[in-house]
Amino acid sequence: MTVLKTSMRNFFAHKGRMALSAVAVLLSVAFVCGTLVFTDTMNTTFDKLFAATSSDVTVSPKAAKSDSTPQNGRPDSLPASVLERAKKAEGVKYAEGAVSSMNVTVVNSANKNMGSSTGAPTIAGNWTRNDLRSMEITSGRAPRGPTETMVDADTADKHHLGLGDELRTIAVTGDFKARIVGIATFKVTNPGAAVVYFDTATAQRELLGTTGRFTHINLSATAGVTDDTLKQNVISSIGAGAYKVQTQKEYSDENRSGVGSFMDVIKYAMLGFAGIAFLVGIFLIINTFSMLVAQRTREIGLMRAIGSSRKQVNRSVLVEATLLGVFGSILGVGAGVGLAIGLMKLMSAAGMDLSTRDLTVKATTPVIGLVLGVVVTVLAAYLPARRAGKVSPMAALRDAGTPADGKAGLVRGIIGLVLTGAGTFALFTAANADKASDGSLVLGAGVVLTLIGFVIIGPLLAGGVVRVISAVLLRFFGPVGRMAERNALRNPRRTGATGAALMIGLALVACLSVVGSSMVASATDELDKSVGTDFIIQGNQRIVPQAAKAIETTPGLEHVTHYRDIEAKIVTPGGFSDSDGVTAADPTYAQDLHRKTTAGELTAAYAKDSMSVGSEFATKHHVKLGDTLTVAFKGGSTAKLKVAAITDDDVVIDKGARYVSTETMRKYLPANRIPPDQIMFASAKNGQEKQAYAALKKSMEQYPQYQVRDQSDYKQELKDQIGQLLNMVYGLLALAIVVAVLGVINTLALSVVERTREIGLMRAIGMSRRQLRRMIRLESVVIALFGALLGLGLGMGWGATAQKLLALEGLKVLEIPWPTIIGVFIGSAFVGLFAALIPAFRAGRMNVLNAIATD
Repeated sequence: MTVLKTSMRNFFAHKGRMALSAVAVLLSVAFVCGTLVFTDTMNTTFDKLFAATSSDVTVSPKAAKSDSTPQNGRPDSLPASVLERAKKAEGVKYAEGAVSSMNVTVVNSANKNMGSSTGAPTIAGNWTRNDLRSMEITSGRAPRGPTETMVDADTADKHHLGLGDELRTIAVTGDFKARIVGIATFKVTNPGAAVVYFDTATAQRELLGTTGRFTHINLSATAGVTDDTLKQNVISSIGAGAYKVQTQKEYSDENRSGVGSFMDVIKYAMLGFAGIAFLVGIFLIINTFSMLVAQRTREIGLMRAIGSSRKQVNRSVLVEATLLGVFGSILGVGAGVGLAIGLMKLMSAAGMDLSTRDLTVKATTPVIGLVLGVVVTVLAAYLPARRAGKVSPMAALRDAGTPADGKAGLVRGIIGLVLTGAGTFALFTAANADKASDGSLVLGAGVVLTLIGFVIIGPLLAGGVVRVISAVLLRFFGPVGRMAERNALRNPRRTGATGAALMIGLALVACLSVVGSSMVASATDELDKSVGTDFIIQGNQRIVPQAAKAIETTPGLEHVTHYRDIEAKIVTPGGFSDSDGVTAADPTYAQDLHRKTTAGELTAAYAKDSMSVGSEFATKHHVKLGDTLTVAFKGGSTAKLKVAAITDDDVVIDKGARYVSTETMRKYLPANRIPPDQIMFASAKNGQEKQAYAALKKSMEQYPQYQVRDQSDYKQELKDQIGQLLNMVYGLLALAIVVAVLGVINTLALSVVERTREIGLMRAIGMSRRQLRRMIRLESVVIALFGALLGLGLGMGWGATAQKLLALEGLKVLEIPWPTIIGVFIGSAFVGLFAALIPAFRAGRMNVLNAIATD
């Protein structure tokens, strides 16, 4: 009980000093809880949506998948006769045929895409009774003819659509126009999909290209009949095994599985960054308690002198840490819910609608936040607590601080050097690996070992690195600069721990910058060497035939190349088989992409009944030039194709591709199974590049879902995509850097308190407030630059090793983004200045006489 009272008194006596550590715990816990609440809310949103849109029992084609479209761009369908048989099943209240397609684009009269900008699908289909489960018509009426359509209210609001507006729907079967006669509102939250409805006949004709077929059948059970019973009755009625029959739960689970895997990626990625923030927070907490223990050495000595045991002193510090963890974690849980709401609002502003009505805070979320916050805080405080327990009464009464443990420092240095050496060896081994998959595991080990090693030897490095930085930077500030240097060197362990917190975040930033820049440079280099075409046309969907025709008829083009991925099963002469498919292209593709061959000529692969294979496939499965492979085209017939070329797989673009000609594809695939182009290439006539580019863009104005790019556009797009990804990662890493900045602030604030008497004496002998503040700011800058120098050096080493592994996959150019590295280093100095503002201000306001009188 006495220990608890003492801990409570000390905690509240130093509440100001604990505040920044509590903020670190708060931020880390908030990120964890916010991530969990956000992903749980998204899962709830989709669960409600899938449950509301699913009928009691659904019948669909056996091969159909809820989250994919067949390669020919038309949804799998079943005949209307199945509907008639299903209606006769016992327990059916009503049954209806439905048509649905996600391979469409809807544009307004100005050819602006009405779809979501967040990647959510555009869904077109017929209006059915089942839709009334999730939607209600709030304006106008349902469509009744080929020129009428209805849209969802979210899309109408977002794009300012109203009754009477004309929309054009672009599908693989052709384009068709219809005027809006109704607007339907979701009864549940719509995460962002754009939905358009037609009458059944129009949906069948325009989306499926035929009448008398449906993509699925919705069945509703009569009262007292369970979904499982109705499913069995329907199977008995339509025949077992011919079609996929699912209950509402099974259908919802299938839809949810695709979303769930995507959500898991988001959740674990964000939790990873939260873990980094926790790791950085550990240094802040260790520093805080180490300094508090040092400042209370006399107090601890008195406690030992009057009978407190080492265990009681140790326990007293750990109880303070527990109080800090509990306090910070409780606030963090609340902040996490607020963060989740903020993320939902941000996603809604970006086009992915998430309603706070679905806000989901599971009972496990606050428990996880509290346990993590408390456990991490207590573990971080263990070393300072153990150090406090070792203080002897006499040593404490004689000394103003805890005595240094030289033996412990020596052991620490040896361990740190061993770990750093082991990590360096692992990085060297990874850089010289023969396979990227093998090297990646060694790289991960090297990153972890070098990071831990640098953290441990940070105090050893502090002396040398700080002196170098000071020689370059602080000599210009005279005596004030020299005092700042000595303050930073006074306690190397503290400086090392403070710098290590900043080092972790900046090491990751530097590593990712090197990897991202190298990827862009490598891809650009390969584009320059390999791509011979002038223009590349592609989008998020396959290129519909009418858009392909517009490309072909564009004036000023020398040639146009079609490119399709075809589903097929390949069997080698040795009996090996795989289902990775083939790539069907026109012979001009050999001009558009310059591929080296290890055997034969690539142009020969486009001859009748010929093909090419990649060098890795050929080596692995003993395939030679002239061998005959059995190729079974999905939905078509089986071909015997001769290997006429073996392409070199030491590339990034089309690595491992197996080429056949478009004519060979047409020979073995029926016309209705030929997929639309995945991408198309075009080259201008000599000297007409600018005119052809403008003409091609004009030809594609009617199809905004596709982009026309020349080589410079393509390179810029690649750079922008990687840049956006890196910016997102940097934004998440900013949390760790914020916590590190809090650590610098806390270290300086506590060191100012620790040096109160010293500051008073310096003021008494003539140091001005301005000089004092400058000294503290310079000390902060030196510590920040120390952490930045270690972090950036370590991160560039990681990045260079990672690039060596990427080189095995064809990304061979190493590029160090020096502007970014230099910018981050200079920015770290400003971080140090910012961190010192409050401690420097407080130091300058100290009363000189009171400071001198401080014991």
